[in-house]
Amino acid sequence: MKTDQPIVRSTAPSREADPSLKAAILAEAMPYIRRFHGRIVVVKYGGNAMTEDHLKASFAADIVMLKLVGIHPVVVHGGGPQIEQLLDRVGKKGEFVQGMRVTDAETMDIVEMVLAGRVNKEIVELINTAGGRAVGLTGQDGGLIRARKLRIAAPDNPHESIDIGQVGDIQKIDPSVIFTLSQNGFIPVIAPIGSGESGETYNINADVVAGKVAEVLRAEKLILMTNTAGVLDREGRLLTGLTAKRIDELFADGTISGGMLPKIASALDAAKAGVHAVHIIDGRVDHALLLEIMTDHGVGTMIRSH
Repeated sequence: MKTDQPIVRSTAPSREADPSLKAAILAEAMPYIRRFHGRIVVVKYGGNAMTEDHLKASFAADIVMLKLVGIHPVVVHGGGPQIEQLLDRVGKKGEFVQGMRVTDAETMDIVEMVLAGRVNKEIVELINTAGGRAVGLTGQDGGLIRARKLRIAAPDNPHESIDIGQVGDIQKIDPSVIFTLSQNGFIPVIAPIGSGESGETYNINADVVAGKVAEVLRAEKLILMTNTAGVLDREGRLLTGLTAKRIDELFADGTISGGMLPKIASALDAAKAGVHAVHIIDGRVDHALLLEIMTDHGVGTMIRSH
């Protein structure tokens, strides 16, 4: 978030827009294009932006625009609503512990089917239709993500762990395949599935994957698209800037909980590891990516390490 101004909800200028307005918009974008040219931006794509058609088109157009002006977007996507739909169809109820999906063997099959298949390929097609050259990957491709079983400490006894099934904790990321694709004009689109040492597959929280990918790539920005205006306080007001100390306070008093826990933790880790700017933005805003990256108007919360 660049300013404390109210959230700007905007659509692209119409063909009838005044030429001077178009020129002003381009002039405003120029310093940002110059500053971020040749840099990597990791985008976690999730929330309503993945389910509403006009927001899908807006997202794809933004990603292609970034690539065309010399910025290298890397997309990491979720797929929670789509997974829930398929679980419902087979009569299975989703369960979460500390924001992480409990993933038994049957659920893992569904996760792979949805993330690596349906959702990944839909995003690739959206970007390609908008004029980009997207390539779909999972963490299994090119040895991208090596993972092990995630252990979650029991809230009443930190010495005991809760078994949540085939949920992965990232051990290592090999970014070679991402660099190869980006440097040759392609846009990597990554499903958050990793491989274990013995070839087992793990479901990994997409926010965690995006954060670690941004760290390893030394990204200029990590942008987490979600279905809220950003991080909100207890009164529902947008917190435009957060530090590590303030985040600890929000964890402690329960303001940050549930699915926001891994999102905020990943964002803070990325900021501490050297990612220059981490933003949680409102994916319900048309062209939210361009608003955040190429204009003076922000649409969410910026997280700083200190």
